Amino acid sequence: MKFHKDGKKPLKNQIFVFGSNKAGRHGAGAAKAAHIHYGAEYHNGFGLQGKSYAIPTKDFSIQTMELDEIKYYVTSFLRFAIANPQMEFFVTRIGCGLAGYRDEDIAPMFRRAPDNCSFAEEWKSYLQENDK
Repeated sequence: MKFHKDGKKPLKNQIFVFGSNKAGRHGAGAAKAAHIHYGAEYHNGFGLQGKSYAIPTKDFSIQTMELDEIKYYVTSFLRFAIANPQMEFFVTRIGCGLAGYRDEDIAPMFRRAPDNCSFAEEWKSYLQENDK
């Protein structure tokens, strides 16, 4: 698995993967950066948008979603990443900012990520547990 420093910007060829809300109101945190710099579309809370990919961690009312619902969207993203090996994904610490989850709550959902994904170094121990 590949890792990057948290807060670092993705390379030009990488897709910025960020935590969003289902309403697609990209007004704060990584979602705001995705809208300003990477083509995230307002009113689109999930999927590929420009040079970004939204994974919802909050619902339409901007309330934090349950972990099992977030996991559904993470799994959908992982399927997309596997189906598109020519794309490179720069995954932020989704759910660990405004949604209020801890790294240990979210990071393990990405354990089966393909090689075309890069993650924040803070997630390294959670993602490599199964490699031992």
